[in-house]
Amino acid sequence: MKKALIAMSGGVDSSVAAVFMKDKGYDPIGVTMKLYDNDDISLDTEKTCCSLSDVEDARNVAIKVGFPYYVFNFKARFKEKVMDKFCNFYMCGKTPNPCIDCNRYLKFDELHRRAKELGCELVVTGHYARIRYDEATDSYQLLTGLDESKDQSYVLYHMTQDLLAETDFPLGEFTKDEIRAKAEEYGLAIADKKESQDICFVPDGDYASFLEDFTGQHVGEGDFVDIEGNVIGTHKGYYHYTVGQRRGVQVKGREGRNYVVEVRPETNQVVIGDNEDLFKNSLVADDFNWISGHAPTEPIKVSARTRYHQKLTSAVATVMEDGNVQVKFDEPVRAMTKGQAVVLYDGEVVLGGGTIIEVKNI
Repeated sequence: MKKALIAMSGGVDSSVAAVFMKDKGYDPIGVTMKLYDNDDISLDTEKTCCSLSDVEDARNVAIKVGFPYYVFNFKARFKEKVMDKFCNFYMCGKTPNPCIDCNRYLKFDELHRRAKELGCELVVTGHYARIRYDEATDSYQLLTGLDESKDQSYVLYHMTQDLLAETDFPLGEFTKDEIRAKAEEYGLAIADKKESQDICFVPDGDYASFLEDFTGQHVGEGDFVDIEGNVIGTHKGYYHYTVGQRRGVQVKGREGRNYVVEVRPETNQVVIGDNEDLFKNSLVADDFNWISGHAPTEPIKVSARTRYHQKLTSAVATVMEDGNVQVKFDEPVRAMTKGQAVVLYDGEVVLGGGTIIEVKNI
């Protein structure tokens, strides 16, 4: 019987994915990744995807359905590739997306290695996305999930042809409500379990406190400045702020609403402007992955997304001489942020993506 390694978080999605694979005739092996200890994040909480209760939930599903289950220790790798990078980006004035890095380096790197060691043909996750083999091009395609409200293709742009050939996303054809109904049908106790909404290692959402505790660094107060460079107030430290932020931006005497339009770590300044100052029409991204394995040699029309679940915007993408990609939007896009990902689409097909390193008007 063919084996499939199931990445299990203890939630309803990965649990139903495991049952789906068993129904397809695979021999599942359930795996939960141990990514950190609560001491690492200075919190004692059960609200994250790596809590003891999540491990028990995943184990109970494996016992009920009847397949082996393991917990793999990936703490060192997670610290290096996700937590350290998260901190480095914020300290450099960028806004990271750690879920993308976790998928890239843990779920679709480490788990594929372990899958081969265990004799598994596939790595299976509960992502809402789809994989299709295109005979015309003899290549695999990553597609958006059919449930637009749950589509997770944005965080999967790093997928390669080799990874797509050895991966299955069995939930991609379903809606979240249908998956919960399947969990009820299978008699799984986690059918109504709530989803985690926060970054797993910052479950209280206080990124700045996490940065200070984790790195031991504390920058201190700095200046709010306006677009012209005039000092207009004092802030708590630049890494408390990200482009587009309005909440917590207190500037006395300035008319209108205050928005963060730029973060300057080198001077500990945060630039404040109006909402219209947040709109730019172009970006440059590095570390770009083309899922087909081939970068286009000419500019191409695409739809692009610069934040998770953001509305797609028409654009033209051009590969530059250094391999970086310039994306010129048909209409200005609000609050594009260095450190975030830009992901390109052709209809339902994900073309690829990279990390935003420059934002401007051209």
